[in-house]
Amino acid sequence: MWRTLAGVVSGLLVLFVGSLAFNAASGQSHWPGPLDLVRVHPWLALLLLIPVSLIGLWQAPRRDRGPNPPMTYQLPPRNTDFAARDATLRELRQRLTSASGVPMLVVRGMGGVGKTQLAVEYAYRHLEKYRFIAFVHAGDADRVASQFVSLAGELGLAEASFDQVIPRVYGKLADRRPWLIIFDNGEEQNTLTHALPSGGLATNGHVIVTTRVRNWSSSAGVIGLDVFARQESVRLLTRRVPGMTAAVADRIAEELGDLPLALEQAAGYMEYNQTAPDDYVMLLASRLEEMISLRAPGDRSAVMVGALWQLSVRRLEAERPQAVRMLRLCALLAPEPIPLDLFTRSPEILNVGAADPLVWDRTVGALAGLGLARRGNASLVVHRLVQAAVRADMPEEAHADARVQLCRTLVAAVPHDVHGDPDARPRWQELLSHVLAVTKDDPPAECAAETAVLLRLASEFLIQIGDYQMALPLCERALAIDESIEGRDAETGFDLITLAQIHRELHAPERARPLVERALRLHESCLPANDPAIGTDLATLARTLCLLGEHRAALPLAERALQIDEAALGPNDPYVSFDLIALANVHVDLGDYEAALPLISRALQIREAVYAPDHLYIGYVLILQAKVLHAMNTPTAVDFARRGAQILQTRLGRTHPKTEDAFALVDRLRRLT
Repeated sequence: MWRTLAGVVSGLLVLFVGSLAFNAASGQSHWPGPLDLVRVHPWLALLLLIPVSLIGLWQAPRRDRGPNPPMTYQLPPRNTDFAARDATLRELRQRLTSASGVPMLVVRGMGGVGKTQLAVEYAYRHLEKYRFIAFVHAGDADRVASQFVSLAGELGLAEASFDQVIPRVYGKLADRRPWLIIFDNGEEQNTLTHALPSGGLATNGHVIVTTRVRNWSSSAGVIGLDVFARQESVRLLTRRVPGMTAAVADRIAEELGDLPLALEQAAGYMEYNQTAPDDYVMLLASRLEEMISLRAPGDRSAVMVGALWQLSVRRLEAERPQAVRMLRLCALLAPEPIPLDLFTRSPEILNVGAADPLVWDRTVGALAGLGLARRGNASLVVHRLVQAAVRADMPEEAHADARVQLCRTLVAAVPHDVHGDPDARPRWQELLSHVLAVTKDDPPAECAAETAVLLRLASEFLIQIGDYQMALPLCERALAIDESIEGRDAETGFDLITLAQIHRELHAPERARPLVERALRLHESCLPANDPAIGTDLATLARTLCLLGEHRAALPLAERALQIDEAALGPNDPYVSFDLIALANVHVDLGDYEAALPLISRALQIREAVYAPDHLYIGYVLILQAKVLHAMNTPTAVDFARRGAQILQTRLGRTHPKTEDAFALVDRLRRLT
């Protein structure tokens, strides 16, 4: 703004001096000494001033254009009511940027003390100092790597093997330094070691870890975060609550032990209910200690948050029952951002008023206003302490009913075609933690089938991103649930096929084979003979037999799979191209290149008609075709190999193992020709 104003003032000054020049040209005779040049040579002054003024006017708005905003990943919305912690924020910045400092800092403190809010506020205050900022939910260590897979996609890494995705992300971030990664709620250092940068990678950016535990080693700097200082508590309350005096704020802060989360709830309660501060003090004095004494012993901060929630829920139950129902649903989900469209897409299932825009806005607004949730543009976050308090007070029947509703809602919300839906990966990344939270315990009978579907689909997504170890127990649970329900033969077959794929990827084809054979028998007994599911079974069994060296037995299975999918899906469907490649590979393993080549050529033709010219699926077919042509001593093999290698380089990067193998093939073929 100041630069623009300076440009305007400069322009006016230029116009003023220019007017003097015009006056001089018209015959004025008396001028101050510094303007004698203008008087004597007015037209020369004008000629000089015109380009200067044009440059000034052109440059002024350009100077106002700041640097491009940094790219962010999963960064929660900023807390507009954030107060205090200025000294801690300054210390955080100084220690991260000091030449002798450690580029990784651990923010440690008890639940509800504001660790996450501090890290998020730091990110927003220094947004322009970084070129990339990522927020990783580290409460579930098993999910950290899967978030890096999503992060890799955001950075343009089209494909990264699961065991290599973390170092590849850090390598890519070298082009976006300085960067910042926040690992939120990291409970154990040893479970995060694989995700933290090391060596030269650590010098390119900064890492902040928030945690409640104390056993982080001295290799990372530690900032202990305590409750608010009393003056910070008083400042928050007097700023948020009209009519709040410093003396009353001091009494409330004393009752709440200066715990930031409790103070936010107190401020939210008074704002939402328009409760006079003096009346709230009396309410706390008469009810808080009684409510705390009635709850089970434990972490005082958790008990206090639960007690304050009870004060809020009494009002909500009478005025906004939809808000209470919604909070109970949120309590069973993960303590991560909950997409609001999860509720708006299934209003008839969840019964939280989402079908009526006015009721819905007031429902979400009530939770945010009371400090029970934080609202973003398209999401809602409920603190894990609030979630725990809500779950503890939920009757068993209400808990089971909420779980049934959530299971049915999630089944409708998650993509079922994990491989074919282009939006499947980002949506699954958004919902995976909530699926895992809802399905972690044995399901009520009313939603057992939905739980099995969610577990299998989650395992299919994890297979796609390469997390086979995490996918395995989920799929085993899906299979056990479906086997316990009568009339689920088809679904049991789907579970078996998915489980077989996991074992095959884990290099255990001998375990995969009986699973696929059983799936095929089940599907042949309950599905039409030409159902695509049977085609999938046959193709999976063929690939498994090839891994076991039984290529002759695999050949008729692959041929039948192709016939079924062609009849069911059409000859030019993308899925048919996968059958063609599977059959071609069987012929290649048998040394029958003449039979393999037309299958590969047809698969390439299908994919070139469906996918972008630089799609990986096209690159892979080109490399396979080059290998077959080379085996047939065809000179054009090098052209296919070169084109395939260029696609892999574009999509995977020059250092990816598949790209390196492709260029090695190009070099080998070039030497031969």
